[in-house]
Parts: sequence; C-alpha cells; structure tokens
Amino acid sequence: MRSLLIVDGANVVGSVPNGWWRDRLAAARRLRDALTGMDSPETEVVLVVEGAARDVEGTDQVRVVSASGSGDDAIVDLVRAAPDRDVTVVTADRALRERVHALGAATVGPRHVPYP
Repeated sequence: MRSLLIVDGANVVGSVPNGWWRDRLAAARRLRDALTGMDSPETEVVLVVEGAARDVEGTDQVRVVSASGSGDDAIVDLVRAAPDRDVTVVTADRALRERVHALGAATVGPRHVPYP
C-alpha cells in the first residue's frame, strides 16, 4: 500500500515570504506544481488547500483536497481515513502536529517539500 504525504498548503506557502499573500490561488498552484515530482509508485501526494486557494485543481501526480472549513480539520480527517497507511504530514503548525501524532502520523516541516 502506498504511503501518504499530506501537505498543509497554507502553512507551507506561508513559510516563504515571497509575496504569496497578493495572490493566494497562484501561490497554491505553484506549490502544487512543485510537489509534482514527489509522487511515486510508493507515495501518494495530497495537497490540502483552504480559503482563497480552494479553487486549485488537482493533477495526475498531486491530489488536491479543498477544505470546506479548517484545513487542519481536513488534514486530521485524511489521517483518520488512512489507518493502515504510513502517513506523513508536512506542516510547522504545532497544534496540528500534536493532533496527527496522536493518530500515528509522522510530521516534517515545510522545508521537506520544494516550494519556490
């Protein structure tokens, strides 16, 4: 079974002071495109977006989940839905880290993924 890499889009985009706040949708698309090379036969990549970035489309390599509310809650739901998979969540959010650790997921910081 493929491992699951879940990326907290708002947190990763917000970790780089590159003017992302001027166009959140474009910033999320750049992150999605940067994640494309991370998928593999062993790893499924999921990008969770929220707010102004909700209209980002998925690709064959990156599944996009548009959170209807809190992105953190959507990430926790994804972790809960994958009890038999190795799950890693990319985020620097301490509260989210604690929540997903309690469910057995690993976490890494935003520098773990490429983002322009």
